[in-house]
Amino acid sequence: MSLLNWAKNQFIEIIEWQDDSRDTLSWKFPGYRNEIKYGAQLTVREGQQAVFLNEGAVADVFGPGRHELVTKNLPVLATLKGWKFGFESPFKADIIFISSRRFTDLKWGTQNPVMMRDADFGVLRLRAFGTYALRVIEPKAFVVELGNTTGQVMVGDVQEHLRNKLVARFTDTLGESKVAALDLAAQYDELGNDLERRLNAELAVQGMAITDLHVENISLPPEVEKALDARSKMNVLGDLNKYTQLQVAESMPVAAANQGLGGAGVGLGFGAGVGAAMGQQVASTLQPQAPAPRDAFAAPASTPGASPAASVGAAQANRPKFCAECGVALAPTGKFCAACGHPIG
Repeated sequence: MSLLNWAKNQFIEIIEWQDDSRDTLSWKFPGYRNEIKYGAQLTVREGQQAVFLNEGAVADVFGPGRHELVTKNLPVLATLKGWKFGFESPFKADIIFISSRRFTDLKWGTQNPVMMRDADFGVLRLRAFGTYALRVIEPKAFVVELGNTTGQVMVGDVQEHLRNKLVARFTDTLGESKVAALDLAAQYDELGNDLERRLNAELAVQGMAITDLHVENISLPPEVEKALDARSKMNVLGDLNKYTQLQVAESMPVAAANQGLGGAGVGLGFGAGVGAAMGQQVASTLQPQAPAPRDAFAAPASTPGASPAASVGAAQANRPKFCAECGVALAPTGKFCAACGHPIG
């Protein structure tokens, strides 16, 4: 084999990318000194596109299929420096494969709470998270903006950049929507669609687009959630007195059943307590209200023609014989009970 034939065999004849990963956006073909043989075969698979660069500038883009690298298929190659001295000589160019498939189930979320003014709760700090899908829609723009100087661009390399844009646009969208915090759950789809539209207007310059953006949850601060839970519980319970009566009535069969399950002592004690509570409640309901002490001890109204002495005698006759507080017999005179000090008139 002559030296010339050996040199010709060193030039690249088959160019392809067998992508075995699931998170690669672009991949630069590692050509030896970037020398490509005239008439080399370029294979671009479905879900891929190949971008040719000459001296860092995009020369052309090839879609899926098999392409022979000749001037007929790639007229721009005729202007490359290596071809000025013979169209069958090798040429130098960079070839970058772009994955045009959709990268799904990517996560986004607010690292720090988002401040929001709410009509019901005042100023709130909200957190949100969701998912989205990413794809490259314009290979030329993507290579110029992100994939020109590196051998490989992974999804993880752009996720932080996308997350920052997502959170910034989400904060702006949420503030402009002026939706009450309690009504946000009904606006997840609308917020996601508006957020997707705003983001794609910015990402088009970089050759990327976001699809299937979803807002999965917008959460309130823990203290607000506790207050809402307490408020909901009060609404469910309604009348607390009726709720207490219902709880006591429902517990009585349980206490009675415990007596037959080896818990006689517990059942009797619990039943006695429940019975006492019910008895007191029923007694307080049925017992007539006693008249006020002042009304009971007051002297009867004087009748026409009655003497003052008769009125005093009537008041003494109406004086109680026993203390209403402790039951001790009262002395005929005195304003306080000698036993407990309770006022008697």
